[in-house]
Amino acid sequence: MVESRPWLTVLTHVVLVLGMLIIAFPIYVTFVASTHSLDAITSSFPYLPGGQLVENYTRALSVGPRDVGATVGTMMLNSLIMALGITLGKISISLLAAFAIVYFRFRFRMLFFWMIFITLMLPVEVRILPTYKVAADLRLLNSYPGLILPLIASATATFLFRQFFMIVPDELCESVRIDGGGPLRFFWDILLPMSRTSIAALFVILFIYGWNQYLWPLLITGDESYYTLLIGIKRMLDVGEGQAEWQIIMAATMLAMIPPVLIVIFMQKQFVRGMTETEK
Repeated sequence: MVESRPWLTVLTHVVLVLGMLIIAFPIYVTFVASTHSLDAITSSFPYLPGGQLVENYTRALSVGPRDVGATVGTMMLNSLIMALGITLGKISISLLAAFAIVYFRFRFRMLFFWMIFITLMLPVEVRILPTYKVAADLRLLNSYPGLILPLIASATATFLFRQFFMIVPDELCESVRIDGGGPLRFFWDILLPMSRTSIAALFVILFIYGWNQYLWPLLITGDESYYTLLIGIKRMLDVGEGQAEWQIIMAATMLAMIPPVLIVIFMQKQFVRGMTETEK
């Protein structure tokens, strides 16, 4: 019998509320700053929302800050294209790679798998110079393919899909073969539907990974029309002796939170199922 302890329940809720307030306070301060004028922010910082919310966000989306040749709306679109391209590319390549490793028998199959797995030890920062050299030789600078293609391989996703495919019963593959179907039919009709929750969980993780990329877009883009939002926010801060437009910077920061938050909210159930289910 579980003993009821009201004081423990109260303490738990107090700790949760305090933790939520600590996490939410910087976001609240950012939102408040995005609703005031620059003079109001620099003179005495307000702690209540102001009346310039529509003006600041409209200017950020349609006009943009000083000394940055792209609007926040354009940079958000670039970030979205990059994040979706990286996410879909990683999932597609990882699914096909895991399918080939598990269901096809060819020489050095496990060697190739371990070569893929070892790349987990080589993040983008370690191989940044040769990757940039290859992208430059292929004329991928200042382009969406340059932002996306060097980052679409994922050893982690390949490993996770391989582990899942290995527990799929062999009888399913045999049944497709008896019906006259080939490997692609088995992959499309059986494996993909069974992998929905895993794909959804990886989609959330990989989208946030792609959205938060900073170093690679910083190197590959010199044209301001291809700036991502994180690069744009950093450019807004680099004003030298001038005055940063904090109201626009804070508005851009709030806008940068929206896509990842929406992805997490709308795919929360699938994400949890993909991370917790052991039997498909």
